[in-house]
Amino acid sequence: MPNSAPRAWQVVLERIEGDLREGRLAPGDRLTPERELATQLGVGRSSVREAVRVLEVLGVVRTATGSGPTAGAMIVTTPRGGLAAFLRLQVAANGFPLGDVVRTRIVLECDVAERLAGAEADLTDTVEVLDAMDADDLASDEFLALDARFHQALAEASGNAVVSAMMAGLRSSIEAYTRAGALRLDDWASTAQRLRREHRRIVDAVERGDAAEARDCIRRHIADYYTEVAQALSPSDPADAAVADAARVAVTADRSSTPV
Repeated sequence: MPNSAPRAWQVVLERIEGDLREGRLAPGDRLTPERELATQLGVGRSSVREAVRVLEVLGVVRTATGSGPTAGAMIVTTPRGGLAAFLRLQVAANGFPLGDVVRTRIVLECDVAERLAGAEADLTDTVEVLDAMDADDLASDEFLALDARFHQALAEASGNAVVSAMMAGLRSSIEAYTRAGALRLDDWASTAQRLRREHRRIVDAVERGDAAEARDCIRRHIADYYTEVAQALSPSDPADAAVADAARVAVTADRSSTPV
């Protein structure tokens, strides 16, 4: 029979998770020193180090070498970094198909737009990003970085920390695809102008409190861009073809029905 007992480093993770859940650890606290924790749990110090590395990748702890009050591993609250890394790896390994990522993004952003339209949200940061996007000398990479910030600012304005973290991860996981697609477009300047107009329409609908219009604007905005990028990617390139096909499937499904 296979051994189902947890590995030593998993024992360490479970202990730290339990301490967080029960309130014995909180953001800003430092983990028990490596040697002491290994003795308490009856595991090797290498297992403790392995568990801490996992937590660091997940964005749960930050480590510092040396000695003194700043050394060791400290609990932090940076879930976006870990989630972004996880999603990037899963998309790269085809664990999460691009089509599913696009669908999920549409569902989340439609909900964000609808909720913002029904609340008196502060969109100052969002509007500032739009103003920055109006610059005429932006390269496509610079524009897309601001575009990502615009969508993230909307998510943050919703006040939902989980949605905000998921949005950051989703955008990060498909960043390479959006940039590659932009470079293949025949007339990027026209596309950028269209995206600027669509962004302003989304914000206008939210500010007017028109939830249905805000939701529809952001759905069409995302779907239309992915359709344009998918069509621009060359089917003669096997790598691009796989991405393009996934995007076409995603946007076709989402243009024919409203996400719920």
